[in-house]
Amino acid sequence: MGDAALHCSARLLALGDSAWTVEYGHRIDAAVHARVMGLADRLSQARSTDPRLAGVTDVVPTFRSLTVHFDPWVCDGRALGGHLEQLAAETALVAHTGRHWHLPVCFDEDFAPDLPRVCERSGLPRRAVIDRLLGTRFRVYMLGFQPGFPYMGGLPSALATPRLPSPRQKVPARSVAIALDMCAVYPWESPGGWNLLGRTPAVLFDPAAGPPAMLSAGDEVTWDAVDRVTHDRLVQDIAHGLPREHFLQGRAA
Repeated sequence: MGDAALHCSARLLALGDSAWTVEYGHRIDAAVHARVMGLADRLSQARSTDPRLAGVTDVVPTFRSLTVHFDPWVCDGRALGGHLEQLAAETALVAHTGRHWHLPVCFDEDFAPDLPRVCERSGLPRRAVIDRLLGTRFRVYMLGFQPGFPYMGGLPSALATPRLPSPRQKVPARSVAIALDMCAVYPWESPGGWNLLGRTPAVLFDPAAGPPAMLSAGDEVTWDAVDRVTHDRLVQDIAHGLPREHFLQGRAA
């Protein structure tokens, strides 16, 4: 999509009687997502000073749109929609600076049951598949499916792999997975049909933390390989209070 994303018009869509969705484009594209995050940043900065945004209760970015929830008893929804259209038109491609996480991942066979499938489809040996994952800087486009589940773009095209023909009934928590051109982590044990390539000791959602989700839209993630001993030690360290910020410093061990 590229340069076209810079010039695409935003569409304002009503989402019930208490939310507006500002939609950019029709594809998953880094430039489109940059516009989404630029508008999100502008709203975040203006909510405390702009009385027209006083009724906004939440702002939710996705791949190509931004949903703005509001309290209809506090603000005029129609007027808010017009203001959002104006802000969307004024907001050009803004550099959004998210956090860069270096998250550990262990590729032991029992953590990576679908790695052979990816190798077979890509024609690459196991080491090459892992090296391509480790060499990619993934972008968090949105959270969804379950609390803290990050949809991350940037997967090398050679590794693009369809979902499993039959989903698993139980995917272990903290499994690192890919499907099509996306990478993700399952924060919780759940059913799922993505290809499991490893496991991270990082806890991506903690209800007691502030905020509960470790990752946010606009963040970037680089994977750092660790062995099983280091993985298990980090699991214990995290359980005993190792802060999330540890992984912002690029220290997987």
